[in-house]
Amino acid sequence: MNRDSNIYTLVYSAIMVIIVAALLAVASGALKTPQERNKEIEKKMNILTSVGKAIDANKADDKNTYVENEYEKYIVEAFLININGEKTEGDAFNVDLKAELKKPEKDRLLPVFVCSDNGSKQYIIPVRGAGLWGAIWGYISLKDDFSTVYGAVFDHAGETPGLGAEIADVSFQKRFANKKIYREGKFTSVGVVKSGSVTLDDYIVDGITGGTLTSKAVGKMLLDCLSNYTKFFDVQKQNK
Repeated sequence: MNRDSNIYTLVYSAIMVIIVAALLAVASGALKTPQERNKEIEKKMNILTSVGKAIDANKADDKNTYVENEYEKYIVEAFLININGEKTEGDAFNVDLKAELKKPEKDRLLPVFVCSDNGSKQYIIPVRGAGLWGAIWGYISLKDDFSTVYGAVFDHAGETPGLGAEIADVSFQKRFANKKIYREGKFTSVGVVKSGSVTLDDYIVDGITGGTLTSKAVGKMLLDCLSNYTKFFDVQKQNK
């Protein structure tokens, strides 16, 4: 075939496209399992962090093994609930929270993770919402009175460094410990207010200085997501 012809050029280009596509497909397949594994470990670490576990995971010689062992040790139960607060069948760990929150309330299946440590239990709830520049998400854990926050962990897709991005900072997350999500028996969630704007009490935390909009987004995320669980909380309180 004449290498200077248009046909040769087209055939050569087609072959190269096929080869490159095949190589990319092989590379993608090879990377898929490690990527999925990393996501699984990161999720387990965040669940644990919300109850003060696996804090030093990044310092471990084998982070993956460390997180897996901590998860197996402390997370004793994971299940889904419906909007009536009833346990239902399904894979709590792998549920797509983003997709569930888009469904009508009556169709949502939402995860609960249970941590057990020295005879006490904490109930871990995943949360997800919209920040200033993209998605925000995290986990908030409750003591077994289903009214008091035990701990929280948050992250974001693209909030501003030094401002809204500080929702992922431990110093902000610690502000939620021991706050109340019920006031005089009525669900209120935890409010996040402009830093220094009001006197703090058991029901509100200071937001991030300079990150007011992202702070308020965290408050809205908690209100929206935890409100889906109120019937579950009520049932658990009645059964105690």
